Amino acid sequence: MSKILLVPALLTALATTIVNGQDGVHPCGANELHRLGALAPEDLQQIQAADAELEAFTVAWAEANSGAERVNYVIPVVFHIIHNYGPENISDEQVYDAIRVLNDDYNKLNLDWPNVRPEFLDLVANVGIEFRLATKDPNGNCTKGITRTVSTLTNDGTQTMKNLIQWPRSKYLNIWVAASADGAAGYTFRPGSVTNNAGADGIVVQHSYTGAIGTSSPSRSRTLTHEVGHWINLQHTWGGTNDPAVAANCNDDDGVSDTPNTIGWTNCTLSGTSCGSLDNVENYMEYSYCSKMFTIGQRTRMLASLNASTAQRNQLTTTTNLSATGVSAAPVLCAAEFDANSTLICAGSTVTFTDLSFHGVTTRNWNFPGGTPATSTDATPTITYTEPGTYTVSLTVSDGSSTLTSTQNPSIIVMANPGEAVPVVEGFESVAALNGPEWYVNNPTGGNTFALTSTASFSGSKSVRVLNTAAMDGTSDELLSRTFDMSNAEDITISFRYAYAKRISNNDDVLSLYVSNDCGNLWSLRKIMRGSNVLTTGGVVTSSFIPTSASQWGYTEVTNISSTSHVSNFRFKFVFDSNGGNNLYLDDININGMPVGVEDLSNFSDRPLLLVPNPAKDRVQVRYTLSTSSRVRLDVLDALGRQIRMSDLGTVPAGESSFVLDLAGLARGSYTVRLTGNSGTLTSRLAVE
Repeated sequence: MSKILLVPALLTALATTIVNGQDGVHPCGANELHRLGALAPEDLQQIQAADAELEAFTVAWAEANSGAERVNYVIPVVFHIIHNYGPENISDEQVYDAIRVLNDDYNKLNLDWPNVRPEFLDLVANVGIEFRLATKDPNGNCTKGITRTVSTLTNDGTQTMKNLIQWPRSKYLNIWVAASADGAAGYTFRPGSVTNNAGADGIVVQHSYTGAIGTSSPSRSRTLTHEVGHWINLQHTWGGTNDPAVAANCNDDDGVSDTPNTIGWTNCTLSGTSCGSLDNVENYMEYSYCSKMFTIGQRTRMLASLNASTAQRNQLTTTTNLSATGVSAAPVLCAAEFDANSTLICAGSTVTFTDLSFHGVTTRNWNFPGGTPATSTDATPTITYTEPGTYTVSLTVSDGSSTLTSTQNPSIIVMANPGEAVPVVEGFESVAALNGPEWYVNNPTGGNTFALTSTASFSGSKSVRVLNTAAMDGTSDELLSRTFDMSNAEDITISFRYAYAKRISNNDDVLSLYVSNDCGNLWSLRKIMRGSNVLTTGGVVTSSFIPTSASQWGYTEVTNISSTSHVSNFRFKFVFDSNGGNNLYLDDININGMPVGVEDLSNFSDRPLLLVPNPAKDRVQVRYTLSTSSRVRLDVLDALGRQIRMSDLGTVPAGESSFVLDLAGLARGSYTVRLTGNSGTLTSRLAVE
């Protein structure tokens, strides 16, 4: 545009926002005054004064440096990943890619700049700003320049979220990555509006607009390029509003002499002449979805901002600060770290490890006791474990001058394959902890999770509990089993006792049961119980719920487990999703995979053993057919295969026969009814209600 405004439109100075919409740089929403909260008149006056001072400095600096030798600037950056274990917890690699995109765009290294319309090619600027991830935190400690904070505020993205963590704005450009950027793709404040409000300074960006890989894409990667432009005092190309495609914008100004007046574009109309001259539609500060350049005038304005004291921008690029943040020299080795794609596997499976050490690693040496191979020098080795047990892993890294070692113990837990024989009854009486080898806990959202308790139980003295009264809504917890050998089973039944209460009548916590036929790599849902119906056994309890009688415990059986689960490494898990209710208890978990049906016909015909009705409550009729006369005995076995009832039916003639079995005294649960003849047996499952 043709002139420099000394006092820009105040509302746009307060916040610039990119709103979620299509791919690319997205249109700003309404002016976002609320992002700074309620502003008193004196606050508005201070912002106006700061903007006017910065504009005056920009004019003077531009004149004084019009022929000065080119200077390149380095800005230390920290990314704060605010997440709740969702996709917003982006990888380090995605952050590195976001830095790459910024450096390409601000140094004319983007591959698409030569495609700018010929009329603007001579104006494409190499701004000369390099963004580097800090390698020292505010206390001088080693860092990747990436922090990770677990909080549900990731779904908020407002100032409250930013208050969770911020490094000094005089030393770092703070970028918060979250699930939501307060309803936008990203937002920030120009320097004048935050010179007296350091806590609001920085950029908030949605994870799916960060970099060009991972949860983002190339078409969304320039959101940060646009927002950094605002952060160092650029307006939109049409001037001081957040509303493009408005005729009145022809009379507005962006403070840059070589960006033609324009109404602003939301599409890539390269031939647009909205204000009587060709529009610079491909500018990063447009909304055209085809941005690929800054102008020379925009470079001058941004560099002026970096030399001004407004919002302490001039302190970022000093030699002292570059040294203090660790970006002025080659980074030194300061941490040996690694990760594994799985830490709980079955014998015969593989684990892929990844070296996460930083900085400047030149050599590495892994040690894998119990694994094959037992050593490696690769960055991402894949190791096979053939024997059950717990194994340590160690990594030693070097940068050529110093060496660091990291050891995790235990690092890898290998479960048996084939697993434990069934049937099994788990009352937790002999379980010392829920970290193996019997049970494992996964607590992805943090906070309280499944834990052993002697506060209440259905039988014995122990059960497992989720202390849900102290859990946040939206948390999820898992209790995972060891492996069981179901390879010879013809039927699988899992039964368990549970107790749960609501805190208020509309609580709807959820307990789910999943099974796996591949050691826990993939899971299938087989049972879901909601607080709004069958899960609630204790009613509404406002204090911390403790079941005090058998009537406050429920019982259920899961039998819809298909033959695909008849494997040697069968597992199951409970998943509890908290939605504000009270405590959950589990006890007496029975796993039965005994072979059922005809085992040895001999005296019996090929007709099955029938139990009518089934499930049954008071009595059940046992129907069977003998091919030859035989003495017959009837046994009732519990889930552990123990004989709990026996009846001698005497000598029974060939043909169809029946017998009424009295169920009095049998607790609810799963049983096996077995008939034994002179030479042969027949079995069938019975559910007692």
